[in-house]
Amino acid sequence: MPASPAAATDAPRALLVFTSLPDAASAETLASALIGWRLAACVNILAPCTSIYRWQGATETATEVPLLIKTTPAHYAALEAAIRAHHPYELPEIVAVPVTQGLPGYLDWIVAETAGDD
Repeated sequence: MPASPAAATDAPRALLVFTSLPDAASAETLASALIGWRLAACVNILAPCTSIYRWQGATETATEVPLLIKTTPAHYAALEAAIRAHHPYELPEIVAVPVTQGLPGYLDWIVAETAGDD
């Protein structure tokens, strides 16, 4: 039996937002705050990784802890503002990718969990 088709829409119902923190403690603090403020339905704290990047004319290497944040387009501006206000970096990575397809029930869950209706 074929799998049921994933939801596809013209306007994304969800976003995956990426940011990276310098350590696990700051990653967990930010992730918990975003959930508490209902700006995200789920935040995955990924394994530490090595980032190599150019900063102010020099090549830098740092260990970082990536976050994968599930939210909605309606919450993006507030989410970005919250990350910027509580992030230790001068210029934090904040990249949003629209979710163009996904399991309909999961996308509904993201919308419901960020709606603020308990």
